[in-house]
Amino acid sequence: MRILLLAWLAASALPALAQTVPAPQSRGALLYATHCIACHSTQMHWRDKRVATDWASLRAEVQRWQGHAQLRWSEDDITEVARYLNERHYRFPPPAERLTRGTASTVAPS
Repeated sequence: MRILLLAWLAASALPALAQTVPAPQSRGALLYATHCIACHSTQMHWRDKRVATDWASLRAEVQRWQGHAQLRWSEDDITEVARYLNERHYRFPPPAERLTRGTASTVAPS
């Protein structure tokens, strides 16, 4: 009887545990949280005079600031952080290569 009770408790606790485990963060979110959040609050991205006005300028700002911080991020890292910021704050239309990713008609990088 005791084993059945323990089995029932364990089985009923699993769904609750699964709901409390946070979803894994994207690489862009992790890089931003590790290297950028100390100086950039959410208000930085919502201010009226923000420099980023579209996807290209957002990516350029990420590239510029990672250079100032001497982070030596790869192009993929820069893109991932820009993608994270765009999804989280800006909502600029995505670049063409993101629209066709995973399809046979991918756009060649320029």
